[in-house]
Formats: sequence, C-alpha cells, structure tokens
Amino acid sequence: MRTDIFARLDREPEPPKIEIPRMSRTRLALFGGTAAFYTAIVVAVLVPSWLVIIDWKVMLFRPYQQWPELHAFLDYFVVLGQRGPTAVMVAAWLGWRSWRMHTLRPMLVLGAALLLLNVTVGSVKLGLGRLGPHYATQIGSTEMFAGGDIFPSGHTANAVVTWGILAYMATTPRTRRNLSALSATVSLGVGLTTVYLGTHWLSDVLLGWAAGLLVLLALPWCEPLIARAEARILDLRDHWRTRRLPLPSLPVAAGGPRPGHSVRNPAPGHGVPVAKRSHGSRPSVVGLGASLPGPSSRAHPPKPAGPSDGVPAPARRSGREAVTPSRGG
Repeated sequence: MRTDIFARLDREPEPPKIEIPRMSRTRLALFGGTAAFYTAIVVAVLVPSWLVIIDWKVMLFRPYQQWPELHAFLDYFVVLGQRGPTAVMVAAWLGWRSWRMHTLRPMLVLGAALLLLNVTVGSVKLGLGRLGPHYATQIGSTEMFAGGDIFPSGHTANAVVTWGILAYMATTPRTRRNLSALSATVSLGVGLTTVYLGTHWLSDVLLGWAAGLLVLLALPWCEPLIARAEARILDLRDHWRTRRLPLPSLPVAAGGPRPGHSVRNPAPGHGVPVAKRSHGSRPSVVGLGASLPGPSSRAHPPKPAGPSDGVPAPARRSGREAVTPSRGG
C-alpha cells in the first residue's frame, strides 16, 4: 500500500522556499490590455452602441425559457460565484496550506484580493447604478444611473478572483497551468449562467471578467505590503508567547528574602544595611510590608532625671529627648 500520498498531508518540517510572482513585462502588458478592454466596455454601455443592442437581444431571447431543463442544475452551479460560499471554501484550502507551509502568506493574499475586489467592483457598481434585465424600464435603454448595482457582474468577478487565487498560489508550473484552466472554466460558466438566468446583461459579465482579472494581475504590487503584515503578525505572536511563559525560579540563599517581598532600606544616615550591621550576626528574615529596625528605633535606657544632670527643663518635663540617642553616639 502506498503511503506517499498521505505523507503529503503532513506538515513540512521547514518552511519551503516560495517563489513570489513579480510584476514582469508580460504581466504589465496583460494588465494594460485588460484595463483598456475594461474602459472600452464602460464607454460602449454609457454611449448606447452595438453592445447595448446585443444586451437587449439576449435578454428578450430569454435563454431560461429556451432551455428550461438546465435551470435546476444552473441554480446550484451559480453558487460557485457567490462571495460567501466561495470565500469559505477557498479560505479552508489556503488555511491548510498556511499551516503546512509555516507561512501566513496564502491567507493574507486571499484577504488582499477580496479587499481589492470589494473596493473596485463595489464602487463601480454603486457609481454607475445600472438596473438588471428583470427591472428594465425601457427597451433599448442603457438603464444606467437608475439605482441598480449589477454593472459589473459581482458573481463573475468573484469567481475569477477566488478560483484564480488557487492558480496564483501554486508552487509548480504544471499545477499553475491546471488551476488556471480550472478557474477560467468556472468563471466563464458562472458568467454565462447569470446571463441564462436573466440576472445580468451580457456586458455585465464581460466587465466582471475584466474586473476580476485586473485584481489578479495587480496582486504582485501588494506582495511587499503582505510580507510586512506577515512579519508584524509573527512578531506579535512571538511576543505574546513569551509573555505567557512562566518566569524561571531563582535560587534563594538560606534565610534571605523571598522573591516578591519588599525590603526597605534603613533611613539615610542611620548606619549601614542589615547585612553589614554586625560582625558575624545573621540577618533576620523580613516579611512582606515589614521594615527593618534602624538605629533610630532602638530604645536606650532613660537617664534618671534630676536637677543636677544638666538637662534643660523642657526635656525633663516631656521625657522625649531622654530616649533619643545623639547622632554622635
């Protein structure tokens, strides 16, 4: 029985060397071409053109009525483009990859991609405000700035980004090619399914493909920020771990003060510390909150008061100075 397949599920002993994608000339050329295509789609819809005519022809054709037998299956298939379910599935896979490879980069790349997707696609959706086919009001109109939020298609852009992240995080060229083909197939199918169901215009899907591809092509620009965020998170984790470790117990001499007990020094000018107070005498153990007895607190036997001892009258009346030793003594 072969066990090498199950061995791949174990955690790698050391973090592997991952080749981070760079913004090469080819990627820059693809980014520029996709941005130009994105702009052309927006202009073609804002200025009524042949693309708006095709949108209406496909909408009036009503594919869901032409092939009703596909409706049940495509209702489930379109879930592969919804933000919540796809993010959970892809995050579970990338989370396992993060644990196995000893790095947070897969999860941070997914978070950065979804953040870019929400900002770019969401802002265009709300800014243009296009209505969907089911809510169209006038045949042949662009239905722009009417309070809608379907242009570009969020299902299509989300399918391109979430499934394209798997190809972006691949570590071998063969795996990257296979996952790229898989993500392209899924995103293409999700976009056409929204047209079949009548929830999006064809131009919405075209712009959604371009929006998702722009996010994937722009990810190498986010790699330095992702690396700094990972280093910061790992530093905080190490600091938190060190704070939770118990402090090592230090050896204490017999009869000495225990850790955590506060020992007050005697008042300045009243002799030396307790350890040097007497020759050969053993210092006593002082408890918490207790103070060491200093020379000022020692009681001397009072001198008998009398008129011939030379003590002033106020001292004889109070008796306070009689028990206080002089500094010279």
